[in-house]
Amino acid sequence: MATVKSLDTRNLPAYSYKEAEKYLHIPKDTIRSWVKGRTYETKQGKRFSEPLIELPKPDAKALSFTNLVEAHVLRAIRVEHEVRLDQIRIALSFISEELGYPHPLVREDFLKTDGQSIYVEHLERLLDASKGGQIAIRETLDIYLTRIEVDEQGIASRLFPFVHPDRAKDEPKVIVIDPNIAFGRPVIAGTRIPTQVLAERHQAGESLELLAEDYRCGRNLIQIALEYEGIAA
Repeated sequence: MATVKSLDTRNLPAYSYKEAEKYLHIPKDTIRSWVKGRTYETKQGKRFSEPLIELPKPDAKALSFTNLVEAHVLRAIRVEHEVRLDQIRIALSFISEELGYPHPLVREDFLKTDGQSIYVEHLERLLDASKGGQIAIRETLDIYLTRIEVDEQGIASRLFPFVHPDRAKDEPKVIVIDPNIAFGRPVIAGTRIPTQVLAERHQAGESLELLAEDYRCGRNLIQIALEYEGIAA
C-alpha cells in the first residue's frame, strides 16, 4: 500500500501581498519585487532584476508561510545590514545549487552576516556564500532570527512578527504566525485567538475588558493584538 505524503502547510499559497505587508511591516511593492523581480533603467538600457523569493508555484497569486519568513529575513539582510541585492542573489544561488539547500532563508544553519556578505554554516565551517565559499567571520542576525522557531529538521515553522514598525530588539513575542493554527493567520501566542477577529470586534464597539473576559486573556495581550492590527485601543 502506497504511503500518503503529508501536506506541508508551510508551502501553501495563503497570503496576499497586502496581508504580507500588514503582517511584516514591509511595503507590498518591495515584497512583490523580491518575488516577481523588477525592471530598472541603466545607461545601457533596461535590465531585469531576478526574483529572490520563489513562490510555491510559478503562477501562484499568493505567498506561502515559507515566503513570509524569507521576506522577514530578507528585510534584515537588505535593509538592516545593507547587503547589496547582487550579493544576496549570488549567495542564495550558491547555497541552493552548490550546497543543495532549497529556500535557504528559512534554514536554521543559514543567515549569518557581517553587513557585507551572506554566510551559511556548512560542514562545521562558515562559508562566505556570496564569494563562492570562502571561510568568513560570523555575526548572527539576532534581532530577526530569534523571532523564528524551527522544527526538528531546522526549518522555520513559526514566526513571531514585530508588532511595531520600529522593530525594537527587546519587543516581546506576543503575536505568532503558525501555518497550522487559525489557517496561518496571526494569533496571540499560546492561544488560537486571531488578531483580526479581535480588531473587528473592537471596531464594532466591544471594549478591551469585554474581549479579555470573553477570551479569558490578559487585557494587555488584547491591547498588543490591536496595536499589531493598527488599531488604537
